[in-house]
Amino acid sequence: MSGLHRARPAPPVRHVHLGLGNFFRAHQAWYSHRAPDAGDWGIAAFTGRSPDLADALSAQDGLYTLDVRGPDGDRFELVESVVAAHAATDHVAWLRYLADPDVRVVTSTVTEAGYLRAGGGVDTYRADVRADVQALRDDASASVRTVPARLVAGLLARRAADAGPLSIVPCDNLPDNGAAVRQAVQGLAALVDPSLVGWIEDEVSWVTTMVDRITPEPTVDDVALVRTATGTDDRAPVVTEPFSEWVLSGDLRAGAPDWGAAGVVLTDDVTPFEARKLGLLNGAHSLLAYAAPLRGHVTVGEAIADDVCRDWVEQWWDEVSRHLSLPADDVAAYRAALTARFENPAIRHRLDQIAADGSQKVPVRFLPTVRLERAAGRLPDGGLRAVAAWVLHLRGDGVPVTDAAGGDVVRLASGTLEQAVPRVVRALDVALADDDAVLAAVVAHARDLAPR
Repeated sequence: MSGLHRARPAPPVRHVHLGLGNFFRAHQAWYSHRAPDAGDWGIAAFTGRSPDLADALSAQDGLYTLDVRGPDGDRFELVESVVAAHAATDHVAWLRYLADPDVRVVTSTVTEAGYLRAGGGVDTYRADVRADVQALRDDASASVRTVPARLVAGLLARRAADAGPLSIVPCDNLPDNGAAVRQAVQGLAALVDPSLVGWIEDEVSWVTTMVDRITPEPTVDDVALVRTATGTDDRAPVVTEPFSEWVLSGDLRAGAPDWGAAGVVLTDDVTPFEARKLGLLNGAHSLLAYAAPLRGHVTVGEAIADDVCRDWVEQWWDEVSRHLSLPADDVAAYRAALTARFENPAIRHRLDQIAADGSQKVPVRFLPTVRLERAAGRLPDGGLRAVAAWVLHLRGDGVPVTDAAGGDVVRLASGTLEQAVPRVVRALDVALADDDAVLAAVVAHARDLAPR
């Protein structure tokens, strides 16, 4: 059985990605692979943490198999767009790429928590952020640990090399993610070198995106299946669903692959698509991630097959749908497609994977709809049930807590439910914490959901 190796020269690196992982390889890298000018746009990708994936991909020239699993079977595709894979610690390579005028676009998938935002900007109370700021003040080429600092370090290197314009394209589930990441990076840049902010304004464009493709963590059995089906020893295959969507809004001023020809939607306003996806897909995922394990479920497929969980999702979707600006027929079609995607028997999407970093996800996935429903005089039981399930999750019910905010959010949920709920809700939204009907509903839902 042979390993994966390139049969032809790799395309030149013109695209750098931060957050090498399964979703990036099923999504952004796949779209670049399918672009008609793919031969001009090789990707150098950096891991977020562990070097293991970079090592595995480097051993096979960046190539990997995408196993697209639908109800009718598997379709295998060899993706060739990643030409270099680096560990997060390879800061020298990061600076070298960002200083290269041939590199025109940087994408990122580091999760909502990875940008270390607080109050809109970067969280300067964090010790790691302060340490990175001081390191870059002392030496612009110093190794740094946080995502905002890595971007600032790269931009410092690019300015020093006079390498020209660059587009930064964040691809995480943050509302208006281009502006959000811009604010975090420019805020940190102002602390490191205020003169860099003006250069960023002139040379860097920030693109807002909406991304969508369910991509579970591959298992040992998945790796074995790909090996048997393809006859190659692929150490880093990716499993994903047939559905994929990418919506971009902004100025790719320095150039980019012809993503539009590969199926990407280019629009003046990503907001309607973003609201639909965050509320309907991501909201339902988080609702199930916190509530469905309380009924013994492990995967999305198991949960959506449970009529009780299905009713919870439909109730939540009804609340979200009342506030979406897309045509009602489009919303109905998207809901039907989501149900089919959740039910896809070939995709085993674990609820504990989705549950991670709830402190970052719950506010953007549920609060916009909850606020709108309360403003209309309604009590949104679907959204408040999700908040209640998250409170129970923080209290140790359901899947284990894995959260960037760590013990802080867990401590909020301590004590009795009557003590915990107001603290948790206040951390989410001060105004909602003063709404007695909201607090009573969250407590009631938590009591109803709690394991007997």
